Amino acid sequence: MADAVIAHNYSPLPVVAAEAHGAWVTDVEGRRYLDCLAGYSALNFGHGHPVLLEAARDQMARATLTSRAFRNDRLGPFCRDLATLAGMDLVVPMNTGAEAVETAIKVARRWGYEVKGVPDGQAGIIVAAGNFHGRTTTIVGFSTDEVARRGFGPFTPGFTVVPYGDAEALRAAITEHTVAVLLEPVQGEAGVIVPPAGYLAAVRAACTQHRVLFIADEIQSGLGRTGSTFACDLEGVRPDIYVLGKALGGGILPVSAVVSTAEVLGVLTPGSHGSTFGGNPLAAAIGSAVVGLLETGEYQARARTLGERLRNRLEPLIGHGLDAVRTRGLWAGVDIYSALMSGRTACERLALRGVLAKETHGSTIRLAPPLVIEPNELDWAVDQLAEVLQEGSF
Repeated sequence: MADAVIAHNYSPLPVVAAEAHGAWVTDVEGRRYLDCLAGYSALNFGHGHPVLLEAARDQMARATLTSRAFRNDRLGPFCRDLATLAGMDLVVPMNTGAEAVETAIKVARRWGYEVKGVPDGQAGIIVAAGNFHGRTTTIVGFSTDEVARRGFGPFTPGFTVVPYGDAEALRAAITEHTVAVLLEPVQGEAGVIVPPAGYLAAVRAACTQHRVLFIADEIQSGLGRTGSTFACDLEGVRPDIYVLGKALGGGILPVSAVVSTAEVLGVLTPGSHGSTFGGNPLAAAIGSAVVGLLETGEYQARARTLGERLRNRLEPLIGHGLDAVRTRGLWAGVDIYSALMSGRTACERLALRGVLAKETHGSTIRLAPPLVIEPNELDWAVDQLAEVLQEGSF
């Protein structure tokens, strides 16, 4: 069996995908499933979006990789368009989200030494409990998830963990050596945890007051998912650095980026950071097409409208199998009665009913369908969840 040679770093649902179009996935036996995970937001525009496929096919016929040893004709326009979308000056293109987070950490430290004047080797970064920023050794070192951490130390020093959503705790943790605060505007892996109103603004104010960089990890929350281009927009907050990924590659290949001002990203010099595939022509062409889709505002509007519909359908299930529902745009964290069933069991039962979702942290499941999902499809998915909860009550 082919699975016997795959390392067990994942525990997938018993679904073997073979084809996917729009919001639907078809398995090897021809069964269809409504995709309510969307590659953890990597598929915001659905499977095989025609504009993105056309951009990829056109570029594949021209050039896919040239390396950053010299320029390619797609990189400049991509970085220009992405910087404009974010209201920033410069872009560092990378591949995966974790690479982009590592890039932001390096940039923040160098900025701290060269611009803020922190003594060499003493730069500190504040992060939040419950965070998920990737799985490199540096990143899992400041995770509070023991499953992610166990057996991978020793870990990189220089990080202070504070409770998520507690602005006072964050302010109290800032020292003269603090160079950055790294946060998810909405914590995705933790279960779509939305911070209290005013929290992001308080973080922004504290960072400004103490000359600390506010790094917003918008890898999952950004690029339309929450009903705005960036989740920070919903609170009227502009960070110093955006960390982007997932949807930036259109579900076709990994594309990530760090986007910031000239003062911040200007600390990078030739040879100080790089990537063989980061900024390759194919990635840049697809990234440009993604930015083009977002420029119209259509997908942000769909996430707002459909997100409201999702919330209105889910909230009546509270007290009927659900403990709590948290939504931000077309993104929901759903807490199932722990005595009723685990999140894993719920996802397995949903899969039997033709809905793909993913559990996290016990009895919580996440719903993040593609922004191209139709209203009736969204209703049908919630109907299946209601049936699963009803079945579990007997």
